[in-house]
Amino acid sequence: MNVIGIVGWKNCGKTTLASALIREMTSRGLTVNSVKHAHHMVDVDQPGTDSYKHREAGAREVILAGGQRFAIMHELRGAKEQTLDELLGRLSPCDWVVVEGFKTHSHPKIEVHRRESSRTPLYSEDPSIIAVAADYAADFSGPAFDINDVTGIADFILTPEKRGTGAP
Repeated sequence: MNVIGIVGWKNCGKTTLASALIREMTSRGLTVNSVKHAHHMVDVDQPGTDSYKHREAGAREVILAGGQRFAIMHELRGAKEQTLDELLGRLSPCDWVVVEGFKTHSHPKIEVHRRESSRTPLYSEDPSIIAVAADYAADFSGPAFDINDVTGIADFILTPEKRGTGAP
């Protein structure tokens, strides 16, 4: 399973780029899964629904299944947050996984950065950032892309020689 991360500071366009890359990669016939990290208390279920009542009653996992999709909600119930590697191990087989967030993990990542950001780019401290997508000419020693060049970024991700690795 190939993994590429999309990282950056809040409101820099991570979700926009991750979604565009998923769309581009799937249009090329690849199967793509995604993992999105949330730093806050996130709940995909709403109070009053049956699945919410099951979780509130103490179920560790609840599968909400329908004709178009299913979702598994797993309550940690005080256990430690799962690592990215543990979460990747739960995914179905695919060609690529696009990971949004998990910026401290060592998987290959593309940083999204905007000129208006008051925060220092992550790439200055993170050797696992292999490219930058920005709305300005980033001072990065590796490949730098215009934030809107989804095709170019996808080509970079999908071509091992461009990424500087022989791995698929």
